[in-house]
Amino acid sequence: MPNWFLGKIRYQQPIDDSNVGSRNEEFIKQKTVTEAYLVDAVSYTEAEGRLYQEIAANTPDFEITNISRMKLADVFYNEDGGEVWFKVKAMFITDDEKTGKQKKTPSVMLVNAVTPKEAYERVEISLKTALDPFEITDVNTTKILEVFPYNEEEQRNLRPLSEVIKPEPETV
Repeated sequence: MPNWFLGKIRYQQPIDDSNVGSRNEEFIKQKTVTEAYLVDAVSYTEAEGRLYQEIAANTPDFEITNISRMKLADVFYNEDGGEVWFKVKAMFITDDEKTGKQKKTPSVMLVNAVTPKEAYERVEISLKTALDPFEITDVNTTKILEVFPYNEEEQRNLRPLSEVIKPEPETV
């Protein structure tokens, strides 16, 4: 089961402003930009490393301002799904055998879509195979720009220590 971490970065971006006079040419106006990314990692340390690895190529001189764990039951990615990520909350309804009452268990999922309606429909289609009945209660837009799932191909080439350390030559 993936461990999802929400990482937020901040950097300065120059502003094209034609109103800046010739006297202030050496001073370039900049605005502070904050972006959010979702990373599948084992720990906070790995999440931080993966954020630096994934974002450094496109965004020079940034800082990670926050990394927090995000509890997600599943992430649904669709190639033609759109750029916006929606957080969808579904309540699974089960019968409690001891009390005889219905019990609702929340489950949060992330899906990319163009509209909230499309996000709702995609989660509904994905959950149709679930054994328990469910009810989708919330569909909210997130500020997540990109999701970085775990990829085994990107894993470092780790080898046993015995292969790395050469045995010392015997002295006579």
